[in-house]
Amino acid sequence: MSTSLTPAKRQYRMWMNIVIGLAILIALFVIIVAMRPSGFRVSRSISIAAPPESVFGHVNELRQWEHWSPWEKTDPSMKRIFEGPPSGVGAVYRWDGNNQVGAGSNTIVESQPNELVRFRLEMLRPYVGSNDVDFTFQPESDGTKVTWTMVGNLNFITKIMDLVLGMDKMVGSQFQDGLNQLKAVAENKSK
Repeated sequence: MSTSLTPAKRQYRMWMNIVIGLAILIALFVIIVAMRPSGFRVSRSISIAAPPESVFGHVNELRQWEHWSPWEKTDPSMKRIFEGPPSGVGAVYRWDGNNQVGAGSNTIVESQPNELVRFRLEMLRPYVGSNDVDFTFQPESDGTKVTWTMVGNLNFITKIMDLVLGMDKMVGSQFQDGLNQLKAVAENKSK
């Protein structure tokens, strides 16, 4: 006895197979995202032909960032507010710009002259998040090695962004652009 399915039952089975297949794909995607690391680290370095004491001031004094920060050129008309001391621990730089720059603040939380500047980066827009940012300055025979590093946590949504876009790819090129501009500014002032 052969059982033939009616067209309606065949269509129902086809849709159920599609729904089950999609559910399996979504479950696999959720598992893959959930298993990704919960943190990220982006770091770039450059050698600058200037002594650490010359380069350090360009990072430690937040008003100097307009000369080399990669985001300054992205939105030259962004609003900038400086609070606290002009440099060192407690100095704060707040900005509010276009969609590429977003809005947030950078606060110096540690400053060791000619060695380290540590920031707390608070992003408000386009994404909300808090990250730790370090600039280290290592003397070299012909100048200074500057390393710009950012570390932070990833929630489920930012894990998806990291999977698709890659934090290192998104932020790393901006760090490299900024370091190249810092190099040009520091070496020009050092001459």
